[in-house]
Amino acid sequence: MPSPFPGMDPYLEAALWPDVHNALASKLRALLVPQLRPKYAARLEIYVVEDTFPESEIGILYPDVEVLQIQQRSSAPELRDRPKGGGLKPNRQSNIVTTPAPLTLPVIQPVEVRIPTVEIRDTANNVLVSCIEILSPANKRESGITDYRKKRQRLYNANVHLIEIDLLRRGTRPFNHPRLPDVPYLVTLTRASSGVINVWPVTLHDTLPTIPVPLREPDPNAVLNLQAALEIIYDEAGYDLSIDYSQQPPPPAFGKSDIEWIQARLANY
Repeated sequence: MPSPFPGMDPYLEAALWPDVHNALASKLRALLVPQLRPKYAARLEIYVVEDTFPESEIGILYPDVEVLQIQQRSSAPELRDRPKGGGLKPNRQSNIVTTPAPLTLPVIQPVEVRIPTVEIRDTANNVLVSCIEILSPANKRESGITDYRKKRQRLYNANVHLIEIDLLRRGTRPFNHPRLPDVPYLVTLTRASSGVINVWPVTLHDTLPTIPVPLREPDPNAVLNLQAALEIIYDEAGYDLSIDYSQQPPPPAFGKSDIEWIQARLANY
């Protein structure tokens, strides 16, 4: 069953995102390979980053590490052991009274994130020509965003074409510009040594663009239909079976007009 949305489905931005990310990278490679042979090959490259501040993704991308437990006065051992005359508990070693903590929180540990990218290399020398990055939440906040910005610069310095596909509304984009429109999704192409970035802004109402994938001169561009790739993986994975469209989309919250539009799209789904 197809998605009820014409382009990016915002419900895919939550717990399903790791699967979407991997499936989309694989599908982009599959669509490119027939266009690249025999001079170029498309390869999946997996790199690992450490999400050192995963707190903002708890309950969205990452499952709850545990249910936060608020100690109840009637059941907490510290409270049962209180002296009758007061609210403080003596320390057994020093006899200094301490106040029991009413709340216990889990220590949130860093999370290792595996990020797939699509690399296009020439088959003669295995030299990297173009790189397709599908942004992860870990690429869009510290400390991952600093490392990713350094990677972008390294690719540019190495004369590698860079395509960036940002299908996540939360987080900070790796680059900013005063003319960059305020849209939920963005696709960009930085051609090697060009000094410019081609931008495809994508609203919730838009289909994903069909974009060029530059190779080496004088070879013509390959062509990548991002919307077709997304629709194929949605159907192949059966994402509709895992999404409860009666619930609100994952944060950040949409504005009033977008919420009304979403409700209209879902009314007959």
